[in-house]
Amino acid sequence: MKSIHPLQELKICTQSRYNGQLSIKNAEGKQWAFYYHQGQLVWATGGTHPSRRLRRNLIKNCPSVDINQLLLNTEEDTSIEYWDYRCLEKLCQSDKIQAEQMNNIVESTISELLFDLAQNVNSASLMYERQQNIILEASVNSTTSNLFFQNIQDFWNNWTKAGLAGFSPDLAPLLIKPEALRKQVSPGVYKNFEVLINGKNTLWDLAVKMKQNVLSITRSLLPYIHQGITALIEIPDLPLPFKNVKNYELIKTATSNVNAPLIACVDDSPQVCQLLEKIIIANGMRFLKIEDSLQALPILIENKPDLIFLDLIMPGLNGYELCSNLRRTSAFANTPLAILTASNGVFDRARAKAFGATDFITKPVSSNKVWGVIDKYLRTAPKNVNLSNSCVLPLLNEQELCSSHKE
Repeated sequence: MKSIHPLQELKICTQSRYNGQLSIKNAEGKQWAFYYHQGQLVWATGGTHPSRRLRRNLIKNCPSVDINQLLLNTEEDTSIEYWDYRCLEKLCQSDKIQAEQMNNIVESTISELLFDLAQNVNSASLMYERQQNIILEASVNSTTSNLFFQNIQDFWNNWTKAGLAGFSPDLAPLLIKPEALRKQVSPGVYKNFEVLINGKNTLWDLAVKMKQNVLSITRSLLPYIHQGITALIEIPDLPLPFKNVKNYELIKTATSNVNAPLIACVDDSPQVCQLLEKIIIANGMRFLKIEDSLQALPILIENKPDLIFLDLIMPGLNGYELCSNLRRTSAFANTPLAILTASNGVFDRARAKAFGATDFITKPVSSNKVWGVIDKYLRTAPKNVNLSNSCVLPLLNEQELCSSHKE
């Protein structure tokens, strides 16, 4: 535990060109997470209403996106702390939102989290934790952190000067004395109050709905709050839309032996998945192939494979990040994780080891490499398999496989 001011801690990360996550937690358990890339803030999450925040920023910046068709396949997806960033990144990669729109959402999100943190500085002691194994690549222009800090300081000063220091924008205004309000305002203004000031929208939400600054809206409500005509109340976060995950395939052995070891492969290359499937199924084991790394964690949690092969370079969530997420999940604390990579470099191997990898297979993939790993960690390779052979069945053309894969 430290007594350091959070803004100072954030600035230290900027000055040291920090890469990784900075987690800040207060004594009540409220938590904020800030992500740095070479000292620049690239994302922030946590706080009170992460789902509301994502929804309103999409409504404000990307009105053509159908929020209810987004995004998460199962509730396990939210086990990744920066799930909201991954949602945006995937939307950007699929051209559903543009880089400029994502930039605007990133800036707005970081600003809200910094402001929320500023309001909680004096509420309780804060604890800090850095995790350098969580690195978000800057998929858009990195923000200028010092400018953020100055803007938030200015905003906080204006907020307190307006007499709002005790009010959080995460609270929702509710009309509790409608007749008293009716006597003070025009029918048009009263109608607006009746529709909007219903306890269902936070002050942040109302700012987006009314296309106004949150400071202006809150300041305009202050007289009615003091008179007891309206009140600010706490409301829950909005639920996220979920849908069933279908983008994976569990392939059993020819005899459908449910007790046969289950081997998983997470690789966005269909050729690599097909190759491993042939090798593993032909020798009496079950095989799970996953081509979308963003969906991998909940699928793996559901099926609990005995060994996992992970591609190193994948869109959305790379092998390093997925490996780290798996190691933080108790079910996979000791599961063998073998990295598939075209690189034989010492740096990549050392970094993957740091993230929790157990072993490596360099591409092109062949059956003797695959069975070498399986036999090493599961000790169940069929006795009739000659591990010295480069192939035990007809394989895809390895040169074609390498040229078709982006690594």
